[in-house]
Amino acid sequence: MGEGFPSSVLFCCDHNAVRSPMAEGFMKQLYGQRAYVQSAGVHNDLDIDGFAIAVSAEKGVELSRHRSRSFEEMMDWGDDLSGFDLIVALSPASQRAALELTRYAHIDVEYWPIMDPTGLGETRETKLQAYRQTRDQILKRMLERFGPASQ
Repeated sequence: MGEGFPSSVLFCCDHNAVRSPMAEGFMKQLYGQRAYVQSAGVHNDLDIDGFAIAVSAEKGVELSRHRSRSFEEMMDWGDDLSGFDLIVALSPASQRAALELTRYAHIDVEYWPIMDPTGLGETRETKLQAYRQTRDQILKRMLERFGPASQ
């Protein structure tokens, strides 16, 4: 695991609809302008998830305007993955994709095994509980990795 605070971080997951947008939003909330932060997915076939929006809003992070995008779209739009100091993969598929896309670049890729809450829970409240658990896992890992929030 890399040391110090990175100047740029890319969070990634499968669809850029739940875990990576939450991580991007909380990184920006906790650390402000200390790092350039983006998120992407292996695919971009889903819109931002309503439960992810709801549980992030509970902690003051606004995600309703997030637009899901894939690694491919990032590169098409001129965001070069080699410009990131750190890529944090939040799913096994995104870890494989990140390692493949950066195999010729010197970029740290970390894997944080964060639970995918989609499809869990039968009622609205049990679904929200699953999403809160995912949110809290992300926050815990973020604080462990990057330290206390900036003022």
